[in-house]
Amino acid sequence: MITLGLIGSGLIGSQLARLATGLGHVVVLSNSRGPETLVDLVTELGDRARAGTPAEAAEDGDLVVVTIPLHAIDSVPVEPLAGKVVIDTTNYYWQRDGHVAELDAEAITSSELVQRHLPTSRVVKAFNHIEFAHLTEHAQPAGTPGRRALAIAGDDAEARAEVARLIDAFGFDVVEIDSLAESWRIQPGTPGYGPRRTADELRADLAAAVRPQP
Repeated sequence: MITLGLIGSGLIGSQLARLATGLGHVVVLSNSRGPETLVDLVTELGDRARAGTPAEAAEDGDLVVVTIPLHAIDSVPVEPLAGKVVIDTTNYYWQRDGHVAELDAEAITSSELVQRHLPTSRVVKAFNHIEFAHLTEHAQPAGTPGRRALAIAGDDAEARAEVARLIDAFGFDVVEIDSLAESWRIQPGTPGYGPRRTADELRADLAAAVRPQP
């Protein structure tokens, strides 16, 4: 059993909380509006869930998910996440996040931007290319024919392995990308972003991805 901290408890965060508590894990939910706005979700999830501040989710989580709009990344507390594995679900949408010159120029990936904000954490990109409802709808036991695969990316092999184990327990195969710099292969607009794919199909999509030209 682990404690999963959630910085952001919206569409993706709430689904991950459902998956985690379903496996017997504890979740600490947080958002930008305060713990009192999460009462209904905590009630739904039961006694393995509690609400707190982002700092409390960061402090209490053995593994912490950052699932907020990219433009709010500077609000994520740094010190409580030192040394921890941080799952980053972010995508860059300039229409929502405002233009970020480095991202517009494809000089950096959104997850490298998160890693720069959290220099002492081990960031792993995950859950950014699946529709939120499919996190529970598409989950299947290991070994199921045609099981959906999810891509993860990270610079730290041990951190990737830890996240991969969690995703497998959640009900998905895992395809690893061995650096945050290559996580553009699963960003919006690439072949693997969105559709349901097996592991082999997803590997083919990642290989076929072409990085947009600025």
